[in-house]
Amino acid sequence: MPPVGPVLNSNISSFIGKATTGGSAVSEKVRTRLEELDDLEEGSQKELLNLTQQDYMNRIEELNQSLKDAWSSDQKVKALKIVIQVSKLVYERILSMCVDNRASLTDNFSPETVNDTAKETCLNWFFKIASIRELIPRFYVEAAILKCNKFLSKTGISECLPRLTSVIRGIGDPLVAVYARAYLCRVGMEVAPQLKESLNKNFFDFLLTFKQIHGDTVQNQLVVQCVEIPLYLTLYSPAIDWILQCIAYRAPEVLLTEMMERCKKLGNNALLLNSVMSAFRAEFIAARSMDFIGMIKECDESGFPKHLLFRSLGLNLALADPPENDHLQILNEAWKVITKLKNPQDYINCAEVWVEYTCRHFTKREVNTVLADVIKHMTPDRAFEDAYPQLQSIIQKVITYINDFSLLFSVEKFLPFLDMFQKESVRVEVCKCIMESFIKHQQEPTKDPVILNALLHICKTMHDSVNALTLEDEKRLLATLINGFIKMVSFGRDFEQQLSFYVEARSMFCNLEPVLVQLIHSVNQLAMETRKVMRGNHSRKTAAFVRACVAFCFITIPSLSSIFTRLNLYLHSGQVALANQCLSQADAFFKAAVSLVPEVPKMISVDGKMRPSDAFLLEFLCNLFSTLLVVPDHPEQGVLFLVRGLLNVIQDYTWEDNSDDKVRIYTNVLHLLSAMTQETYIYHVDKVDSNDTLYGGDSKFLAEISKLCETVIAQILDHLRTLGKEETLKRQSQLALYFFNTILAHGDLRNNKLNQLSVNLWNLAQKHGFADTKTMVKTLEYIKRRSKQPDMSHFTDLALRLPLQSRT
Repeated sequence: MPPVGPVLNSNISSFIGKATTGGSAVSEKVRTRLEELDDLEEGSQKELLNLTQQDYMNRIEELNQSLKDAWSSDQKVKALKIVIQVSKLVYERILSMCVDNRASLTDNFSPETVNDTAKETCLNWFFKIASIRELIPRFYVEAAILKCNKFLSKTGISECLPRLTSVIRGIGDPLVAVYARAYLCRVGMEVAPQLKESLNKNFFDFLLTFKQIHGDTVQNQLVVQCVEIPLYLTLYSPAIDWILQCIAYRAPEVLLTEMMERCKKLGNNALLLNSVMSAFRAEFIAARSMDFIGMIKECDESGFPKHLLFRSLGLNLALADPPENDHLQILNEAWKVITKLKNPQDYINCAEVWVEYTCRHFTKREVNTVLADVIKHMTPDRAFEDAYPQLQSIIQKVITYINDFSLLFSVEKFLPFLDMFQKESVRVEVCKCIMESFIKHQQEPTKDPVILNALLHICKTMHDSVNALTLEDEKRLLATLINGFIKMVSFGRDFEQQLSFYVEARSMFCNLEPVLVQLIHSVNQLAMETRKVMRGNHSRKTAAFVRACVAFCFITIPSLSSIFTRLNLYLHSGQVALANQCLSQADAFFKAAVSLVPEVPKMISVDGKMRPSDAFLLEFLCNLFSTLLVVPDHPEQGVLFLVRGLLNVIQDYTWEDNSDDKVRIYTNVLHLLSAMTQETYIYHVDKVDSNDTLYGGDSKFLAEISKLCETVIAQILDHLRTLGKEETLKRQSQLALYFFNTILAHGDLRNNKLNQLSVNLWNLAQKHGFADTKTMVKTLEYIKRRSKQPDMSHFTDLALRLPLQSRT
């Protein structure tokens, strides 16, 4: 770029006239207002209407100093932003002069609406610019405020653009000239995008002067500065690319064809050809792929390497398809050049692009050939270590186009290609990418040994990357990917092979708890599928198999760290064992669950936050009670052995002082014991004889249940007594009504003791005025309705003994 900054520094003050007072300080209020105008990042401008001329001049001086500082400290981007800001200040300042109320001036104003003061100021700017003696500063400053021509005449911009285009012809240095043309094209596109002719003229002028690059003046200068011609030519690319992109934007195809022909006349200059392929539409390039290949082949490689041209062509072919008949010839022509590259970085930058073309249009045979070639070039001297991003990109492209994983893993060089990722973090990212693709695209379960072996290897790589420093989110992601794979593995009716796979997976993924949980669920599901196939009538072989499944779960659950995960899996696995008539194994699961309850901590982590565990424990115990109804007593353990053991655990558990969960659990125990007294239980497990069948309503069995009920009720009443303090009376009222409803739903109210207890609880609920009157009324209405049913006369007596106390 030409030295815009220093030139502006020496001239900018003269543009607005002579300063009235030197070094005058800006008041704090004005400074604050001016700082609000200064937004270098966005280049935004706010109202200038209220600024005085002195404020405006001070602001210009501030920007002038900032420009000097930025340029001297080599902050070129900041300097450029300041220049842009200054040019906008000029436009905004003149705009503010146009009318008294700027809000009434639309963007499409005509010069006739501009007052004389604004026009005079605008002309003064252009006269001052015209007085700058140096060509380059004069050009850049005028181009920067080109938009201000709108204040003078309707044709001002359309007349200035061709003139400024011609002015650039006076710049002797071709590199400086091309960036001047790029800047003029940028400004032209901003202020008058409809004026395409100046864009074309700039490009054609550049083509005419391009031969200067090979002239003695430029060549001698390059020798002095020790710059090689290939490096020097790359300096032109951004400017040429920008000019061509401006030209190509919504351009008709005939213009693009003309540009292409003009490049040919220059002897297919590689630099220009590369810019053409970068700027023109991909469809245009792809349709003429063989023409471009012919032009590339005729280029002189000394200044601009051909592999870069093939890379640019490949980028276009990734976006648009060439004629079908040309597919193979295009690949052959490109790869002949690419495979001969000696520099690994040059090679991989090119190969990465053409892999996508190969995957889009060819079979696994060609893809395998390309991968083999990449391995061949990148393995010597461990060149792959400097090319991980490109190698990752290649993998991503391959799995994007080959969604059939049996086909993917039959590509012979795919797994050897993965072996080049020897940096663990990169290797894991690649494995994650492959697994995400598998989970997304694999529609049907698979047992393909090629897929299983490959994906087990990939999942093992992910698993083995886990260590003490691995973040929880990363662990969850890895576990989710591995679980997605496990769910997609199915050996059909070969259940033994399926179990063997789960056993192998457990040994491979033992450090990721969510994977172990998934394996337990999968094995339980396998046992239930076996039961379904056998319709519940296990043979000796299938009975042994489901016991093996049960054993898998029993062995695996203790290795889990989350206590509620263990509790729920013990319960679930026990239910599966019960359904498969593995009674002793089911007992073992339930005993393990009961034994684990005392270890439940008061607080547990839920989604990263510590929460009280009472609610989770209550939910688990309610689920356990529902299962224990159908679990038959073990012949050697005594009546209701599991229920008694659970009651002992509940009694010994240390509950929070402000918690009533213990009473709520005891009332649920009463629900269970009530259900156990029925002649026929409300549900059963197929082919499992529950206690209703084993005891057949035996009086001793019922007496044992009655004793347990009395014990539980005594515990509940003891707790209610502890709530007799003033601060806990509301809790006492709520629990008394809760217990009353339990007796009402599950108790035999013909029993005088129970009947009297219910009356006492009713009165206790209302005693201190905390009872909900509406609830009490509805409960009493329910009792009266029940009393009208046959054999329910005792409800009539009960209703008479339940008064509704007034709350006044």
